[in-house]
Amino acid sequence: MPLRVLLRDTSRFSTFAAGRNQQAVERLADPARDGRCIWLWGRSGTGKTHLLQAACAEAGDRGETAAYVDCASGATLEQLEGLETLAIVCLDGLDRVAGDTDWNAAIFRAHTLMQDARSRLIVATQSAPATLTFALADLRSRLLAAEIFQLRELDDEGLLMALQLRARQRGLELSDEGAEFLLRRLPRDMHTLCTTLDQLDYASLAAQRRLTLPFLREALADRSSADDG
Repeated sequence: MPLRVLLRDTSRFSTFAAGRNQQAVERLADPARDGRCIWLWGRSGTGKTHLLQAACAEAGDRGETAAYVDCASGATLEQLEGLETLAIVCLDGLDRVAGDTDWNAAIFRAHTLMQDARSRLIVATQSAPATLTFALADLRSRLLAAEIFQLRELDDEGLLMALQLRARQRGLELSDEGAEFLLRRLPRDMHTLCTTLDQLDYASLAAQRRLTLPFLREALADRSSADDG
C-alpha cells in the first residue's frame, strides 16, 4: 500500500466510537468505488484523521491501493502525483492549502483523473466547506459537489464508550467508574483523553497495578504534581 505517511495501527473503523457520526462511518466503510468525493469536517478531536487512516487501512485489507496525505504536516506536491492509479486517496488538513494556487491546481488535476478512474477521494477540514476560500474557483465548485459529513463531538456516554474501547485496544480493563473519573478530571477532547490513557497504561505496567480508581487518583495526582514542578 503506497502510503504517504505511516498509519497509526489503532486507526480502524472498529476502534472508532461513532456516536452521532455513525452515518459518516458507514459511508466511509462502504468499499464501493464510485468516483464520488467525500468531505469530512469538524473541530479538532472529532476523529477526522482516525477515519481517513481507517479508510486507507481497510482498503489495504481488501488488497486495494490507498494513500493518506496530511496537507497540514509537511506534505509536498510530489505526493499528489499518480494518485489516480489508487483506489482511495485521503487528503487531511485541506484547510492549510486551500489558498495555495499550486496545491489547488495539483488537487484539481488529481481529482479529475480520479473521477475518470472512479477512484474515491476523501478530504477533511476543520472549516465548514461553504466557508472555505480556495485559490481555484473550479476546485471549490468541484469539491462542494462531494458528500459532506460534519463530525460532531461525542456526548458523555460516547466519551465513556470511547475511553473503554481505547483501553480494550491496549489490553486494559477500565470500569465505568474509572472512565467517569477520568472524564471529570481531564479536558474533554479525545486527543487528551487517549494520550492520558496511554500514559496510564505505561504507569500501570511499571507499577504492576490495574486501572482501579485508587490507582487512577494516585497517577493523576502524581502527574499534576510533576506539571506544577
